[in-house]
Amino acid sequence: MLKKLVSYTIVLFTIFSCSNSENKFSQLPNILFAIMDDVTYMHMGAYGSDWINTPNFDRVAAQGILFQNAYTPNAKCGPSRSNILTGRNSWQLEEAVNHWAYFPVKFKSVAESLSENGYHVGYTGKGWAPGVAKHEDGSPRDLLVHRYNDIKLTPPTPHISNVDYAANFEAFLKDKEEGEPFFFWYGGLEPHRGYEYGSGIAKGGKQLSQVNDEAIFSFWPKVDSVRTDLLDYAFEIEYFDQQLGIMLDQLEASGELENTLIIVTSDNGMAFPRIKGQEYEYSNHLPLAMMWPAGIKATGRKVEDLVSFIDFAPTFLELAGISEENSGMEAITGKSLTEILFSEQEGKVTDFRDQVLIGKERHDVGRPNDEGYPIRGIFKDGMLYLKNFKTDRWPAGNPETGYLNTDGGATKTVVLNSIYSPDTFRFWNWSFGKRNEEELFDIKSDPDCMRNLALEEEYQEILKEMRMLLLTELTEQGDPRMFGKGDVLESYHYADQDGVNFYERYLNGENVKYGWVNQTDFQDLDKIETYQHLKNGSNSVLLNKK
Repeated sequence: MLKKLVSYTIVLFTIFSCSNSENKFSQLPNILFAIMDDVTYMHMGAYGSDWINTPNFDRVAAQGILFQNAYTPNAKCGPSRSNILTGRNSWQLEEAVNHWAYFPVKFKSVAESLSENGYHVGYTGKGWAPGVAKHEDGSPRDLLVHRYNDIKLTPPTPHISNVDYAANFEAFLKDKEEGEPFFFWYGGLEPHRGYEYGSGIAKGGKQLSQVNDEAIFSFWPKVDSVRTDLLDYAFEIEYFDQQLGIMLDQLEASGELENTLIIVTSDNGMAFPRIKGQEYEYSNHLPLAMMWPAGIKATGRKVEDLVSFIDFAPTFLELAGISEENSGMEAITGKSLTEILFSEQEGKVTDFRDQVLIGKERHDVGRPNDEGYPIRGIFKDGMLYLKNFKTDRWPAGNPETGYLNTDGGATKTVVLNSIYSPDTFRFWNWSFGKRNEEELFDIKSDPDCMRNLALEEEYQEILKEMRMLLLTELTEQGDPRMFGKGDVLESYHYADQDGVNFYERYLNGENVKYGWVNQTDFQDLDKIETYQHLKNGSNSVLLNKK
């Protein structure tokens, strides 16, 4: 206890001695970081959704700031959370570049740093996951310090977590010393798959007619099973939002709301084909709202700056009065968002937040030798440029092993079945077919990323500029792929021992676990290639010329 008080006093002295911060707030702020599991940005009421009800997210946005262009560098649970906790891009994180990684000892998380500097730190639900983290001596390590998951409830469906998020948050607050600032991570496991099929209608009171054709992206068939799947997704988002609302009430009742920075976001896009685990607009563009009554004075703003998840860690450190040098963390690439928080402007607040880098290596296994699908990309000036390094590989995983980088569900089943007819083959191809080495999209006019401008003559100059900018940035950040050392990123071992060498074990007849996809997701590659519409190289390289 004495150690905690001494540390807290030192931090207070630091922040009050800093002329840059002393007029912004009178005490160290609390931080509530609420993160959904697999939500694309537009599926919040504040962004205009009329078939998903999110009154508490909308409240945070209305009483704070709604970010219009927030992106994760890597659209998969583990890597995205690694970006948040370290302030570094995936290609700067060694083993943690991958999903189901062994987290390197050398990278201290921002939560660990806050804990060491006077903050009461904890989390409920899903923290940094999935993966394995250990201390240098081999003992278990929790990157979010203290877990609060003991209090349970009966969820509305078997696929919704039985962790009582709000009750565990209340327990966390009771453990806090009076006057002690806190950092709490509310990691909802919703709307991660699976879903109880039809729950949105049966238990959420929704109707198929609410999901009109415009709500179904152009790369999915507009059929009722997809509408039903989307309503089940909506039902789970609303559950997360309800728990958030209880937490806001708890903060208000305890007198902590005024000085708590509340951040609500998601880790990656929705768990549907061509989105989660990929690197397109809907994969990486995520909801983000921030509210802080004592700190954000110009509320109700919509900010257009491009912000990255690597910007969270330096923001937390600055607000806590902890310098990067004293944080114990490795060098941070992201930039603090405080100039946006304390600004009175809306729209574009800064000049330098005009681009975001994205990319991935290995997500879920299912290719020979546990290979990944390496991509790098950049969002800038309303454009998205992507470089696919291994175009001979299947982007979402091999057909024979169930396309393991796309979670199983009703929409995936519909899209997979579309391969069997020339009239619907395009849907399979857009989500699961092989890709061009370079892709270029105009996000403003084509957010679905359907028209690959890299194939068009009039866009070659823009293509060249985007390519060079990306390569320059990646070189400055030390990306191994820029130095001919990309293989090291694929050499890191997959931490889930049940899934290691999945491809080889499955094809050898072993009963390997694959609980996140359906049995019907596995497709016979030889049989697929006998279909007339797949002959003569009719893959995405040709079809994307539309």
